[in-house]
Amino acid sequence: MSTLDPVAVFRMEAAECLEAIEAGLLDLTHQLDNKDLVDAVFRGLHTLKGSGAMFGFEALAAFTHHCETAFDRVRKGEVAATSELVAAVLAARDHMRALVDQPDADHGDTGSKLLTQLQAAVGGKQAAPPVAPAAVPASAAALAISAKKKNSWRIRFSLPANSMANGTNPLGLLDELRDLGECTVRANTLAIPPLGELTPTELHISWDVMLTSEQDRSAIDDVFIFVLDDMELSVEEIDTAATTVAPIEEKTAAAPVTTVAAAVPEFRPVEAVPVRREAPAAASQAKTAENVRVPAERLDELMDRVGELVIAQSRLSQLASASADIGLRSVSEEIERLSGELRDTMMVLRMVPVTTLFSRFRRLVHDLARETGKVIELVMEGETTEVDKTVIERLADPLVHLVRNSIDHGLEMPADRLAAGKTEAGTVVLSARQAGGEVIISIKDDGRGINRERVRAKAESSGLIHPGQSLSDSELLQLIFAPGFSTAAAITNLSGRGVGMDVVKKTVEALRGAIDIVSVPGQGSEVSLRIPLTLAIIDGLLVRVGSGRYVIPLSAVEECLELSLEEDLRSRGRSFISLRDSLVPFLRLRDLFRTGTKPDVHQKVVVISTGTERVGLVVDQIIGDHQTVIKSMSKLHNDVATFSGATILGDGSVALILDVGHLVAAGQQQEAQLRVAG
Repeated sequence: MSTLDPVAVFRMEAAECLEAIEAGLLDLTHQLDNKDLVDAVFRGLHTLKGSGAMFGFEALAAFTHHCETAFDRVRKGEVAATSELVAAVLAARDHMRALVDQPDADHGDTGSKLLTQLQAAVGGKQAAPPVAPAAVPASAAALAISAKKKNSWRIRFSLPANSMANGTNPLGLLDELRDLGECTVRANTLAIPPLGELTPTELHISWDVMLTSEQDRSAIDDVFIFVLDDMELSVEEIDTAATTVAPIEEKTAAAPVTTVAAAVPEFRPVEAVPVRREAPAAASQAKTAENVRVPAERLDELMDRVGELVIAQSRLSQLASASADIGLRSVSEEIERLSGELRDTMMVLRMVPVTTLFSRFRRLVHDLARETGKVIELVMEGETTEVDKTVIERLADPLVHLVRNSIDHGLEMPADRLAAGKTEAGTVVLSARQAGGEVIISIKDDGRGINRERVRAKAESSGLIHPGQSLSDSELLQLIFAPGFSTAAAITNLSGRGVGMDVVKKTVEALRGAIDIVSVPGQGSEVSLRIPLTLAIIDGLLVRVGSGRYVIPLSAVEECLELSLEEDLRSRGRSFISLRDSLVPFLRLRDLFRTGTKPDVHQKVVVISTGTERVGLVVDQIIGDHQTVIKSMSKLHNDVATFSGATILGDGSVALILDVGHLVAAGQQQEAQLRVAG
């Protein structure tokens, strides 16, 4: 039995609807004359208003109604879509989100201010209600109301056979028509098949409606706006006098349908047409069950169970390998296969495309462009790249800081860009790509670049480095991630307080990732985040160093070589191996971990890489591949950069997981030192 709260479900659907509205508005900013985008935003507002009223969010429905009305005027051509209107509705969208999240909270006069801004955007003074003359008597006002023109319409419509199974309620459509004015409804039941051939979930009734209303044709179209593509609809305007005598023609001459009196506007239910949603008949109706909404907490719990299963399977495999029982080995191999498939399936469930992360920055860039007066173009690449959902959640805030810094510190004002021979619009590129077991997310701009002199001067004045201290270019650029570091001349809403970039580095390192930064003066900067694909289960290579066992992420392993004792002794002082006409530095893990043991006669070199850099790791023995359930290190070991986590082996012992990025950096540093010494 489902325990989901209907209001919680509404909030999830409202969040999706608000995202769609925001996306439509941002697209409309660049195509103000696009009628399809106007219609899409209108439908989103209409859906949000209706759903809010259905679930008791009256304040949301009332506020959204004004935004819907504004876009209805645009849709009808009464006013033009402008950037001011888009900005007003974007601000209103934020208030709608607050009304969804906190419907009972005191939002002050935010709503009235936003409605004033919206009114000015769609007509200003023309939209203000006229003041009625004081001398007009009440009887004259009543006469004016009664003098409003009423139109009569003949409406015939039928819905697809599978419409009720797909969630369409014909009674709701009829109720909306009744709300427009005086309504007479007649049901045409001629298409209902015999009882033996009847499918309960299919709809076979059509309707003929006579409507007298002060509304125009567009109000009728709005009733059917969400089902227009699949239904048959005929709307005819008729003479008012003829409506009292002219009967409604039937599509089929035989078996006339009983007329419902105009004074009794209730709808006549048709007998023997029960709706059973649990038994869909047509194959096309199964599409509604393709997507299932599952809380993220349940996925996390399931992931934990799969991790425990992998550990138990590893223990079973170890016991089976030490046993002579063929049946036990067979069962162990079968469970190993099934647990591996279950793990892979679970990992796919947790993977989400980075477009869910990148799409948030369209609004951020739009708002910052209006705030700073800069012309900014946002380009997104590699949006289909998939990353673990936990990684996506933790990267949101770091990327906000990086994008804001690119816009504030990097991009110049339009006049400065033109003077430098650049285009007026600055470009910020958000890109993602997969490289082995990592995803590289980069933020690139074509601005002024990082001023090395200002960075060094700020670092020296802050005591981060000694005056005149020798630093490589990469080391100098990494100083911007120091706590409290900022080169901004003044504190603004965007930057200048020295917070943000240090938080970015800490967050990325907590994800077992790394940050690279490249900047060319006058041409721009690029910050790259190297993040592991997943934080839960990985394929690893289990190795032995001395008496300890360690796991190397298999996605980073390129190849394994044998290092004889003679080669080991010969390479002392210069730790390089020749690999296909190229020199690869290597680290002796036995020395790094200070095992105090003698090396094995036949040592192995595991060549690992992160992107374009490669380093060899000398181990005593390669045990084999291992499904690694990642367990986080304790707080006491947070500063140990060599290891990114731990895992439990089949015998219950603990193996540490090597941090590949840190080891590659150590290999690069060793190589640089040897070059200087040489």
